[in-house]
Order: sequence, then structure tokens, then C-alpha cells
Amino acid sequence: MRTTLPHLDGKIWMADGGLETSIIFGQGVDLPDFAAFPLLDGGRRHLDDYYGPYLRHARRRGLGMVVDTPTWRANSDWGARLGFSREALARLNRASVHYVRESAERAGVEAVINGAIGPRGDGYVVGATMSAAEAARYHALQTRALAEAGAHMVTGVTMTHVDEAIGVVEAARNAGIPAAISFTVETDGRLPSGQALPDAVEAVDAATGSEAAYFMVNCAHPTHFRHVLDEGGRWLERIRGVRANASRASHAELDAAEELDRGDPRELADDYASLHRAIPGLAVVGGCCGTDHEHVAAITEALVPV
Repeated sequence: MRTTLPHLDGKIWMADGGLETSIIFGQGVDLPDFAAFPLLDGGRRHLDDYYGPYLRHARRRGLGMVVDTPTWRANSDWGARLGFSREALARLNRASVHYVRESAERAGVEAVINGAIGPRGDGYVVGATMSAAEAARYHALQTRALAEAGAHMVTGVTMTHVDEAIGVVEAARNAGIPAAISFTVETDGRLPSGQALPDAVEAVDAATGSEAAYFMVNCAHPTHFRHVLDEGGRWLERIRGVRANASRASHAELDAAEELDRGDPRELADDYASLHRAIPGLAVVGGCCGTDHEHVAAITEALVPV
């Protein structure tokens, strides 16, 4: 469902950072399977502590914010591993939309409520693949619940291969809600499937009639994909957002790490300034693994001077 979303207005909108790494390493809370959605039942103070600084910064700087729901793992396979039925997952996905909307309203922030849809697999590796049709059926439950609760859009986050991304777009079309796709890449700038990023964007557009609202890159350091952007091409017009990692480490290195690598927030902000020059339509900036509100504040200050 191609539509005009309020944050595609030519301005920079901020997003949040690495929700799961912030809660695990910053708050000392265990998140089995890297899943934050169970906190909606009995752990909302941890979510409040996470979202609060971002919302206050957006309010203070007069920035609009794309606020992700804490639902990256709230799909059928990961939910079942954690003991949640399909009915419980649907309820929690709906509750996540209400939670972030109410949080943004209390903070007085202009917000786009984005339903975060994670991959069926790990997110760092491809693992078992699905056809696009299978992926559309798989992601239908979560997408429908997010749409029914009134999310403005959904995003397939940390997509590792094209067929699953196509399925997310189709599931969103069937649910009547706009969708964006955010691919992750390895240190060579290619998807974990081995496909080149430009080819992946073009393949999703070709299969869906350019149905996706836009594309993003997440869960990779800017130095991992900047050289791909420098190659140029029409596909760059479809990239509207970046949520990068704080660390330059590879996915394999991050997966094995026992301590958080926060990198250097100011250095990361400089990298984003460079990305902004390479991506003419950049609209959404935030962080991913290892980033927190300090990183996102530095990024927005670099891109939207006072």
C-alpha cells in the first residue's frame, strides 16, 4: 500500500535505538531469545525507562519520531519458543501499539507508530528460507494485529533475504497497512543471503509493483555499506532510513560478544552525516544494536543543527 506517510515530508525524523541491547546491558534485564515484547505483561517500567529519553529528546528538539513497537520477536515461531499462543501474540502485538502511542501522546511528540516485524529466523543469518507466499502467510497474524490496533505502518526489520521481505510487503498489503523493508548487511555490504543490496531492493520492487513505502538499512555499521551507496543508482531513491549498529564488528562477532560495544557516539554521528550526503532522501535516523539515546541524540544534532 503505497501512501503518503507524514514522515516523508523532506525533514529528518528520529527513531529509537537498540531496544534489546539497551535493556539487556543497560538495565541488566534478561530477555530470553532477545524478545522484548513479554515486558508488555508486567515489565512496562523497563520499556518506560527505554523509550522515555528518546521521547524527551524529540520533544526538546521539536523532532517528529518514528516510534517502533517492541515486537521484533513477536511472531509465531519465537513466540512459541517463549510459551505464547497465537492468541496471546495477537493480543500483545495490539497492546504494543497502544503502549507506544500513549507514551508518545504523554510526551507531546508528533509520532508515527511503526509496527516492528522481525524475521522468522535469527536476523544475523539466513537459516531456513521461505517462499514469498509462505512468508506472507507466516507474517499475516502479526501484521493484521498491528494494523487492527491502529499502527500507522509496519516495517520488516533486519530482513536477511528477499523472499521474506516480499512476504512482509504482501502481508501488509493484505492487512491494508503501509510497509517499509529494512535489510541488514554483512561487513561487505551484502545481505546475509549473499545478494547485493541494490539487487535486493530492486527485486522486492519488481515482485510487488514497488508496493513498499520505502527501504532502510539496519543492524550494520555505516562503514559496512557506505561503499555500496557510493556506487549510486536509481535504487538509492528508495532508501529513506538508516538504523546502524554502534559497533564495527561483524554479526558473528556481535553474536559471540559477552560485553556491549557502544562504539563512539560522536564518531557514529559523523558517519551519519556522511550517509546523509550519499542518501538524498534520508528521512528516518535511529540506531540498532549497541546504540542508546546518547547515540541518537548525537546523530540528530549532527543532521538537524539547532
